[in-house]
Amino acid sequence: MITKEFLKPQSIVVVGGSEDVQKPGGKVLKNLKDTRYPGKIYVVNPKANTIQGIPCFRSVEDIPRADVAILAIPAGLCLSAVETLCSRKGTKGIIIFSAGFSEESEAGAAIENKIRETADTYGATLIGPNCVGYMNGNYAGVFTSPIPKFIPNSIDLISGSGATALFIIDAAVQLGIPFANVFSVGNSAQIGIEQVLEFLDQSYIHGTSAPVKLIYAESIKDPLKLWRHAASLYRKGARIAAIKAGSSEAGSRAASSHTGALANPDSAVNALFEKAGIIRCNGRNQLLTAACILLKGAPKGKNMCVITHAGGPAVMLTDVLSEGNIRVPVIDQTRRKKLLEKLFPGSSAANPIDFLATGTAAQLGQIIDFVEQDCPEMDGMAVIFGSPGLTHVFDVYDLLDKKMSECSRPIYPIFPSALNVTEEILEFQKKGRVYFPDEVVFGSALAKILNTPEPVPEDIPVPGTDHDAIRNIIDQAPEGYLLPAQVSALLDAAGIHRAKEALAHTEKEAVKAAAFVGYPLVMKVVGPVHKSDVGGVRMHIRDKETVLETFREMMSIKGAISVLLQSQLSGRELFIGAKREPSFGHTVICGLGGIFVEVLKDISTGLSPVSAEEASRMVRSLKGYGLIRGVRGQEGVNEDLFVGAVRRISALCQSAPEIAEMDLNPLLGTMRDVVAVDARIRITKR
Repeated sequence: MITKEFLKPQSIVVVGGSEDVQKPGGKVLKNLKDTRYPGKIYVVNPKANTIQGIPCFRSVEDIPRADVAILAIPAGLCLSAVETLCSRKGTKGIIIFSAGFSEESEAGAAIENKIRETADTYGATLIGPNCVGYMNGNYAGVFTSPIPKFIPNSIDLISGSGATALFIIDAAVQLGIPFANVFSVGNSAQIGIEQVLEFLDQSYIHGTSAPVKLIYAESIKDPLKLWRHAASLYRKGARIAAIKAGSSEAGSRAASSHTGALANPDSAVNALFEKAGIIRCNGRNQLLTAACILLKGAPKGKNMCVITHAGGPAVMLTDVLSEGNIRVPVIDQTRRKKLLEKLFPGSSAANPIDFLATGTAAQLGQIIDFVEQDCPEMDGMAVIFGSPGLTHVFDVYDLLDKKMSECSRPIYPIFPSALNVTEEILEFQKKGRVYFPDEVVFGSALAKILNTPEPVPEDIPVPGTDHDAIRNIIDQAPEGYLLPAQVSALLDAAGIHRAKEALAHTEKEAVKAAAFVGYPLVMKVVGPVHKSDVGGVRMHIRDKETVLETFREMMSIKGAISVLLQSQLSGRELFIGAKREPSFGHTVICGLGGIFVEVLKDISTGLSPVSAEEASRMVRSLKGYGLIRGVRGQEGVNEDLFVGAVRRISALCQSAPEIAEMDLNPLLGTMRDVVAVDARIRITKR
């Protein structure tokens, strides 16, 4: 809940205001004054009569009503102040700079919870504690600098880290990037990243609200809420780019399955962002670059024309675009000849179009017009223009400003020079333009944008399963790895095809099982988790004598409780797994099985429930997808059946959230069938 008073307060009190502008309580007061906050400002400090020229109150009990309170006082004093402000002073917005709460101790967490409960009781918005504050065009409720330019239909920034928010803003100010709202949520006692996104979604009006949202997150507490509101904003015309820090995963070291080792919380974040249409960025520069591209309009397709007067940056940009599956298509000879007639000898018009260091503004204009009029296959233009500092180049920047307004396709100005063209860049920015200082960062950000799929609808159809049978098996099973019979029953209930099999506890049962399954067959020890590591798998068994010999050997393996006999099938080895992640639910992974999953780790990940489009994208994104399609005369795999199996595992996880880890490795795929030949499932009921 974000109140209107919080967004546009008529009065603000700084509790703990100071003359010292190197302290949070002094700097926020200075920011409010420097930005000419038009409402009433009150200051509370028991040790002063005036602070920074503003009359000072001894306690919060003494102030008039205040819409927003900014607290820069010790943590132990905050609860009493908040209770008074909310209950007696009509305060509807609380910003707490102070640290010493849940990030520090259990006692601090208890105080934080009571503050949140107070704010909830009185319908107040609480930002923090342990944050740098909030700012928009109405007021600068932060103790940091610089203060950016504010334009309503620009960029909203939400950051879980105050310092990171500051660094992002610092870089943005240098590039002339404006903001609409900046939220530093700190400990997120009441308002966290998901709650801010919910507010921005519910209040979004396309053409008026900021169409670009930037997120820096160190944790995601409510993935479902994030997905729901990110997808809703996308459908309304907004785009979101985000950094999720903390991608390492120590927990996978102790994983007992391939899935546990391969799927980690960061892969769950990737799957969530892909599901929600969120562009995942790797750093602050890439995040801001993505914001600039989105703010000025992303290309409609993946064909880019690179225009340059310097070869090196164009080559580097072309490389990074190509690596990101963005095409830089060659312009045919006939059209090249037409363009070259207008350029100096030695120029190139193939794409990249290089009009040399001696090229003029007029020639640049002719190139842009040529691409606009004669190259309909191009979806956008990247114009690289630096300067050696010999002369002023205002004419080039003026021309770019003009062409950016006239052209039907986006033009992205990349200015590798900075010191040599300081005046020109300032004039360019005064016209409301932003530029890109680094061609490689630009190219990587553009690839991120164009390769992020549309969000998945919330109402994902789930393949039919026997839910009652699944629940009956799970409810009766103890924690740990399920027995083979239970695994088989779950796969049957989920509609997963599996190899014909039978279980044997005695030699007599082994002979009978072999007759039922039929030769040739495979025998696998039951008991040890990693069967191959203990010699517990034998293939190509074709007679009764070998069945008995193998049975005796396997039952002598430590931990063996029985032997599984299966039909020996052939086909491409595939892999499907699932792992439950706290808060996120299940990640479902797929890939090529056998050595491909153990050594190459060629997998892709989706977040359950997995839609048909997601499952298809997962399969096609594999590096070994060519093997699934079939290469050099080799039979491929029925892709629809593989996709269907991925979705059925997702559906199984929906019915059985107790599944902690699951491996289907391998499944054998042909053009006729996809069959599970080995599977293990571990459940936990906590």
